[in-house]
Amino acid sequence: MASPFAAVAAQNDGTAAKPLRVILVPADGGTEDGTKKDFQPIFSAIEQSTGLKFDIKVGQSYGSVVEAMCSGAADIAWYGPLSYLQAKSRGCSELLALAVSKGQSVYYSGLFARTDSGINSVADLKGKKVALGDVNSTSSFAVPVAMMMAGGVLPARDLGTINMAGSHANVLKALAEGLVDAGGASFDSFEKAVNGKAIDPSKVKVIIKSAAIPYPPLAIHPKVDGAVKAKLREAFNNVDKLPGITKDQIRGYGGGKVDGYTANVSEEDMANAGKLFEMVTDPVKQDIMKKASAR
Repeated sequence: MASPFAAVAAQNDGTAAKPLRVILVPADGGTEDGTKKDFQPIFSAIEQSTGLKFDIKVGQSYGSVVEAMCSGAADIAWYGPLSYLQAKSRGCSELLALAVSKGQSVYYSGLFARTDSGINSVADLKGKKVALGDVNSTSSFAVPVAMMMAGGVLPARDLGTINMAGSHANVLKALAEGLVDAGGASFDSFEKAVNGKAIDPSKVKVIIKSAAIPYPPLAIHPKVDGAVKAKLREAFNNVDKLPGITKDQIRGYGGGKVDGYTANVSEEDMANAGKLFEMVTDPVKQDIMKKASAR
């Protein structure tokens, strides 16, 4: 006898009646239009070449994107390695594709400081005002916190104040406006802010750059039909050759131009990325949030 929950458990199949529901994290500034605009040309080209239909939305937070996947309300998600690993551990995500730039699928996080702050090393962050992004962000929270801890700075104990700014762009804005002395963000976001004249690079310096982190992945719900998955993987592998998209329209994290995408992705590499921030445990996060709210 068929389970009464079978229909509920089934994911959408990409038909016009049941388009594949894509949800993206609000990575840069949290603007829905901006993030959606980065990915729309890719999904439009895949739609044109495969006939699969998509419904693209931007989540309100990193956590809400994980929940959408794990409740079965989304079929495809784009989020950072930390959010991906959270969803994967709950059995509701598997890797679909990663952006490729100059033959690599990696990016970097960093701790940046105002040049007039007197901060020259991680140790100098003690007693200073520091901005961080979303608590579930890999490169504006988890990795910067891990780099502080590795450098002997316990954020909740040692920092002067913590500003939970919510996004990379907001961290860099707080830094640009002198509201904080230092902040954690990705190098892609920093470059985007410099290019958009949102930050003056002569007034900000890099304190520490992280080891390479796998690009924020596109992931798919394990219950999506196998034939649909195969079609999607082939399309992502060839996205730079598809009709209906120009090289300039192939974008990745932070809206940066990338060469293409690859579906030949390694769950092991993504799991290893987790080792970069495994010391950022739930109690560490809770202590940071408590300090941030005590301003």
